[in-house]
This record gives sequence, structure tokens and C-alpha cells, in this order.
Amino acid sequence: MAVAKGAFLNHVSRESTDINRLAKFYQEIFGFEQIENPKFEFNVIWLKLPPSFFLHLIERNPETKLPEGPWSATSAVADPKNLFRGHHICFSVSNFDSFVQTLKEKGIETHQRTQPNGKTKQVFFFDPDGNGLEVASWEDPEK
Repeated sequence: MAVAKGAFLNHVSRESTDINRLAKFYQEIFGFEQIENPKFEFNVIWLKLPPSFFLHLIERNPETKLPEGPWSATSAVADPKNLFRGHHICFSVSNFDSFVQTLKEKGIETHQRTQPNGKTKQVFFFDPDGNGLEVASWEDPEK
């Protein structure tokens, strides 16, 4: 039996030197909405993808020694074809083909594959800060 009771994913956070640029990316690509956020001693932008996925963008602390993202790695992590085995957030969309076409039109480098069952298409790419993203296809039952 699990120790946690009633657990669910609350939010994912991303640290960035330019949270406005990152917010714009997630709003344009996925349709996130900016929501009210608390006032900390550093800047944050909180985003919501209805109905219940939250993304918190946090201003990077210039004092930290931690790497900012995959771009600071010493290996070739920046290649999207390596993302399916690495750290990433996955979204599902019902308009997979046109979604991928739009990424390409925006000049975003992608890597596509299909899961072994042949049913789910996947595309991997990076946000402007080098955070890994996956988008998977799904059939909208209301169509």
C-alpha cells in the first residue's frame, strides 16, 4: 500500500533565464494560459493548460551551479533523437500531423518515431531553454 494517499501531479516547474520567452513558447505551441501567481523574491510565471495541468516557470538563480538544461550537458543531448530515453515532458494532441507541420514551419528541429505497437506517433523536440518535450498522438473520442 502506498504511503501517499490521494496523490496526483500538481505541477511541473522549469527554471529559465528568460521566463517571458519560455511562457510565450508554451502559450503559442500548446495553448497554455497565464494564471495568477504569488509574489516571490524572484520572478515566476504560472501557466495552466486546461483542464488541470500546471507549469511553473521560475527565474533562474544566477548564483546556482546546477546546469540549466540539456544544452549545458557535455554530451550530444541537444539532438532530439536522444530525448525518448532522456528527461522530457509529454503532451498528447489529437491533431498530431498538423502539429508537427507547424513545429517544422517554426524552424523547430524534431525527431519523429512510432511506438512499437504502431498506434502512437511521437515527436521529440526542445523548448527555447533546451528542456525536452514529447508530443504523442491520440484519437479524440468526440470526433
